[in-house]
Amino acid sequence: MTIPWQPQRRALVLFSGGQDSATCLAWALAHYGHVETIGFDYGQRHQAELDCRITLRRNLPALQPDWASRLGDDHLLDVNVLGQLGTSAMTDDVAIAMQADGLPNTFVPGRNLLFFTLAAALAYRRGLDVLVGGMSQTDYSGYPDCRDNTLKALQVALSLGIDRPLTLETPLMWMDKADSWELAQQLGGQALVELVRTDTHTCYLNTRDSLHDWGYGCGECPACTLRAQGYREWSALKSASTQRVNP
Repeated sequence: MTIPWQPQRRALVLFSGGQDSATCLAWALAHYGHVETIGFDYGQRHQAELDCRITLRRNLPALQPDWASRLGDDHLLDVNVLGQLGTSAMTDDVAIAMQADGLPNTFVPGRNLLFFTLAAALAYRRGLDVLVGGMSQTDYSGYPDCRDNTLKALQVALSLGIDRPLTLETPLMWMDKADSWELAQQLGGQALVELVRTDTHTCYLNTRDSLHDWGYGCGECPACTLRAQGYREWSALKSASTQRVNP
């Protein structure tokens, strides 16, 4: 996605501490004059991502000269109500599996709808007009609240609901994980790639004791598998490109 530099616009990034949200934070800092972050503690099994948020907010702004001056406040909300609505492999110690409806049991119904609604309420209070999320319809688990049509409809509903225009930006919507690694490279060079590799958390099982070439994780859950595959595809493409330039 290519958009012009918009110094007058103020963004709020849904920032979990994972690979996608860290890349989106860098993307927002490259495009908007003021950027704040919002995270959500909903009793997720992978609580390590909440710690990663702190590390990333400390280290990421130093990667580009203007990013530190653009990064504003962080907001962390308690939304444990999601765990009260029913069992999910994201919030309960159950095996990851497919459900009868064809969706994985890592799907938390209404999660992204709630996150964006709360973000819109905060944006209203803070004078922010862009909401940025790391949802992707290309590399995802079939979650209906990650789909482009869902989020376009939500943009309309939220703008009407607070009676002021909001823009929902999803820079990764049509990217696969290899594209996401490449976007990180374009935004912040190898330093950002390394920060994403070592300081973000994606593993659903909360494993951070094993550092792989693609980052920390169990290496077996769907999130780790997708991240690892994307990293290796991106690395292979980068290597092939280097060989073409330097035969």
